[in-house]
Amino acid sequence: MRKPALKRDAQGEAGTKLLAAMTGKASAAKAAAGDGPVFAYIASLPEPQRGIAERVDALAAKTLPGLQRAVKWGMAYYGVGGGWCFSSGAFVGHLKVMFIRGTEMKPEPPVTPIGMGKSTRGVELASVDELDEDQAASWMKQAAANPFFGGKKR
Repeated sequence: MRKPALKRDAQGEAGTKLLAAMTGKASAAKAAAGDGPVFAYIASLPEPQRGIAERVDALAAKTLPGLQRAVKWGMAYYGVGGGWCFSSGAFVGHLKVMFIRGTEMKPEPPVTPIGMGKSTRGVELASVDELDEDQAASWMKQAAANPFFGGKKR
């Protein structure tokens, strides 16, 4: 079994090695459903990505009743009612928050992430101060009103 690559931050803490750009997954975190794996993923991140991810997670918990969490493709995924609404993935220098049906949102989130699907839109946050909680909560509510029920066709 291959262990995730770790790096030491300025305080000497071990964390997940972050990618500079999208190459299929944000980290080596293993896919798993539930709160625990997402909390472990967030705890493994270096600062400032950890602080941003903690704030996004707390906002999602406050904003979305019945919130479901999972780690998929090396990122935290958030959903409701069995469908997925958005993901949060840490990369070198920033944290991406990506809304699966972002092109349907008003206003449309400004960033088109690479390799995430034609309708995905999001934001890239380099610090906690860049998180507009009112706007992010609005996008979370819009995403929860129309979650994505995807997967391979049988």
